[in-house]
Amino acid sequence: MTATIPRDHAAVAQRVPVARGYRFELVKLVSQWRIRLLAVTCWLAPALFVAVVSRQSTLPVDTVFGRWMHATGWASPLVMLGFAGTWALPLMTSVVAGDVFAIEDRLGTWRHLLVVVRSPRRIFVAKSLAGATVVLLLTAGLAVSSVAGGILAVGNQPLVGLDGHQLAPADAAGKVLLAWMCVLAPTLALGAIGLLGSVALGRSPMGLLLPAFVAIALQLAQMLPLPVAVRLALPGYAFIAWNRLFTSPAQLGPLLIAIAISVAWAVTATALAYRLFVRRDFTNLSMDGSRRRAVTGGLLPLVGLMTVTVAIVTAGTGATGSGIDQGKVQRSVATAFGHLYRLQTAQLHRPDVTEAQLQTTAACTKGGGRLAPHGPGNDWRCVVSWHLPGIEATGSATYQLDLAPDGRYTADGDGPKEVNGYFLVRTATGDTPNPLWQFDGTVALLPTTPKG
Repeated sequence: MTATIPRDHAAVAQRVPVARGYRFELVKLVSQWRIRLLAVTCWLAPALFVAVVSRQSTLPVDTVFGRWMHATGWASPLVMLGFAGTWALPLMTSVVAGDVFAIEDRLGTWRHLLVVVRSPRRIFVAKSLAGATVVLLLTAGLAVSSVAGGILAVGNQPLVGLDGHQLAPADAAGKVLLAWMCVLAPTLALGAIGLLGSVALGRSPMGLLLPAFVAIALQLAQMLPLPVAVRLALPGYAFIAWNRLFTSPAQLGPLLIAIAISVAWAVTATALAYRLFVRRDFTNLSMDGSRRRAVTGGLLPLVGLMTVTVAIVTAGTGATGSGIDQGKVQRSVATAFGHLYRLQTAQLHRPDVTEAQLQTTAACTKGGGRLAPHGPGNDWRCVVSWHLPGIEATGSATYQLDLAPDGRYTADGDGPKEVNGYFLVRTATGDTPNPLWQFDGTVALLPTTPKG
């Protein structure tokens, strides 16, 4: 009896709890020079970028909210969010999650770690939590730095949404915070794919680059004229669906679907990585990963997940085709013009009018009327009409639209120049371009019911 007590006591004492393993893995990650460099970059670079752009005469108008960076500080974190979803977050997850397991293969330290922790399951949990923590801290740095830089450099002014309506500073702050929170789901999905690549491919550099390659492939797919059900079923759509928060009312359907899809990918990829990891033979030092295992244990299940999600989205939403048709484009352009006309009226100190008084309508064609009026393209043309109280004549203005496959468009004023031409308007925060000259908007991709 006296011989068994010390043995049991020693066995219990050698167990390393998950919390202790998590702290150990977190310290290992933070001690790496590339993680420290990433942290400094994420917490300082956005503010410096905003400070530089605020002093330039040209703006990144090809990015969503880029044309408003001189008007309000709340546009800057949204411009940074668009850049982060395209480049920063995928590269960040590659550096962190894509290497969290593979580094042990390169250093040959698996046996030492297993002797200490004595549980592959606890090792997996500790490493996964440490990687997710670092990714979340770096994402928070991007958000905080861009917000601070925008407010300090430009100011706390109202923000113009993607349908032309103005958001008060407090409302804009809440929407910006919510937008950054929405991209956490696709970021964690890429992180989970990084874990899967790190486990399945071992010391191969492909595991490290996998999240970045997947992100590039998803971005290229979003540029193609895919059916709307396929577009929403891609985990990368959540990186651009956040802009639908900035309409009134917010287009929550695509955003919630995108977040749910991203969460499903994150859970599935993490579960696949866990299954491969706990089944690994750590006694064979040369067996750190294989292409066959990566395909059968990782790629094929994710392809199956995508097939299932496409079927669910199609059945649940009834969405078909591109989701872009003439009626949706006309309603979006008319709504945005009505809101921006009121903004121009206030800036020019003219008598205020309401959207109901304007009775704004739009007539849009594609390809000069020679093409069917649906789908993306840069050949949309819209003629907007409106009425002013006490004036019998109907006002009209022409816009050329460049409509992207994801539903976002840029409207370029094509006359009359007194309405939507280029001229500067003097405001309390300085001279700004005519708000009706060029503006960004978005078309609802899911089926909608026209008002009235």
